[in-house]
Amino acid sequence: MAWLQLLLGCHSSPSSGFTSSSTAEEVTQGIDASNLTAIVTGANSGLGEETARVLAMRGAQVVMAVRNVSSGETVKNSILEETNNARIHVLKLDLSSMASVRGFVSAFKALGLPLNILINNAGIMGCPFGLSTDGIELQFATNYIGPFLLTKLLLTEMKQTAETSGIEGRIVNMSSEAHRYTYWGGIRFDKLNEKSRYGPFLSYGQSKLGNVLHAKELARRLQEEGINITANSLHPGTIYTNIERHTIFFTWLHRCTWFLWKDVHQVNPVHIA
Repeated sequence: MAWLQLLLGCHSSPSSGFTSSSTAEEVTQGIDASNLTAIVTGANSGLGEETARVLAMRGAQVVMAVRNVSSGETVKNSILEETNNARIHVLKLDLSSMASVRGFVSAFKALGLPLNILINNAGIMGCPFGLSTDGIELQFATNYIGPFLLTKLLLTEMKQTAETSGIEGRIVNMSSEAHRYTYWGGIRFDKLNEKSRYGPFLSYGQSKLGNVLHAKELARRLQEEGINITANSLHPGTIYTNIERHTIFFTWLHRCTWFLWKDVHQVNPVHIA
């Protein structure tokens, strides 16, 4: 049943009036975000690009955290053509590298900007076994360790912004229903790097479970401390983006059931942000 609901994207939100077909533009219609600054990781394609575009359209100052700066600049220029007064910065970030995460945080702090919103969107899916530059299984390093470290290093700025502005801060982890489909027992901390036991999809689910647990525990701690910041994880729905480039199964599934899938315009991390 969970897989069928995942595939059909049949959930709706009666209290908000929005459905799985609602677009980010529809969800944010009438919102003035000109007093907000947001970081969006993986903002040079797919869900991240659409999130950055709509946030900029609504007036937010957007920092695009991207692995490919040239690609990020192309997206920035495209957004500026649509919203010529958009405030956008492009900074390099490779979430698979802890050194790159620290470098990004230093570059962001040098801009002297406040930080209201952090959207941990970037990720990889179903790739062949590999290790990061830090010696950690690549999907877990990119999808969980990198965003965890990024959030930790930016939390002081977010707390200061929330306190001085009086505006509730938002941390959003892009997770997936795939968090339900991982190794038996959940996250295998003692076997992360065992190539012989590696399953591309199970490892992806493991990393997404990490995103969910991270948001849940962070939300608890922030509430306990009385900090005016929320932390949430979300499943974006069944969307075909370039994250599936390593997965023959999802390429085949999309071709057979294309009419059931959403496009990037119908994904709303900005709804939570």
